[in-house]
Amino acid sequence: MAKWGEGDPRWIVEERPDATNVNNWHWTEKNATNWSKDKLKELLTGLVIETEEGRCEITSVSSIEGEASANNRKAKLIFFYEWVINGEWSGIMKESDKKYKGKFDVPNLSEEHEPDEIDVNVSVEKEKDDGLKLKEIMRKTGTPLMQKQFATYIKCLKEEYSQNVILPTKNQANEKKTTEEVLNAKVEMSKMVINSSHAADKTSVGVKIDTKTVTLEEEFVCAPPQLYRVFTDKEMVQAFTGGSAIYEVEKGGRISLMNGYVTGGFVELVPEEKIVMRWRLKTWPDVHFSEVTLEFKEKDGSTLLKVKQTGVPSSEYEKTIEGWKVNYWQRIKQTFGFGSHIF
Repeated sequence: MAKWGEGDPRWIVEERPDATNVNNWHWTEKNATNWSKDKLKELLTGLVIETEEGRCEITSVSSIEGEASANNRKAKLIFFYEWVINGEWSGIMKESDKKYKGKFDVPNLSEEHEPDEIDVNVSVEKEKDDGLKLKEIMRKTGTPLMQKQFATYIKCLKEEYSQNVILPTKNQANEKKTTEEVLNAKVEMSKMVINSSHAADKTSVGVKIDTKTVTLEEEFVCAPPQLYRVFTDKEMVQAFTGGSAIYEVEKGGRISLMNGYVTGGFVELVPEEKIVMRWRLKTWPDVHFSEVTLEFKEKDGSTLLKVKQTGVPSSEYEKTIEGWKVNYWQRIKQTFGFGSHIF
């Protein structure tokens, strides 16, 4: 044990009015969700996409689902944001007076993608003649313009939420640093990439926590292909969870269930045999994901589902087990009739 006065200076609580978490050395977080929604609406609504042939405009942003935050750990800034955006547009060809309307959606605005990698899907109400031409204008010319707006959002997010997250020490109190200097020195963009070959060794992101492994088995009165479909068909998932879902069934595809209470993504899919996901509950420490492996085994005309979940926070262990039993096993059996007994 260190003697009094000889400890690591990073852990010494200075006499300062702003708090005891000196320099925000421990994990701190600023919620940027509401600010982000307003900023994205501001950047997109009214955006004009114009070519020599026609003119389109984004008329409204109907929904923005997701969250954003700025986090500090050991004087490093980490930004997390994940958004699904839906909206409407209208357009008119310059040699015509007929107006066409359509919709757009952005499924992957997140820190995992560079602005020019963000997808923009476009549709038009009447896919014929000028409608198709305007759709192409939105797709080919509008997509880069929208990606440019997303780059502006990311830049503004970093500038707005880098302020006061990393605090000066007592000796630095009179030093002035611009936002740009803080960003250049401290910003660290985290890429939430899970390598399934050693994901079990990476049970936390940004903060070290105690974890446990959940191991469960449950029998369902159905064939393995039927049960596999329950976990990979978006409509069936929405049926037993009782709400809308973001469910992109492909390697790297995103998962968001129960109004964002469960989030994650697909790591591996072996049809009718195995599913591997990164998976977390909203109540878990921020940005911490576990890895869930589901294996489907045939057993006497039924399916034995084996679940192994590594990286579960110790404080959430019992709650996670209960969640599988109540929100998955019971609901699946009730919804699809895959079991005569509900435990």
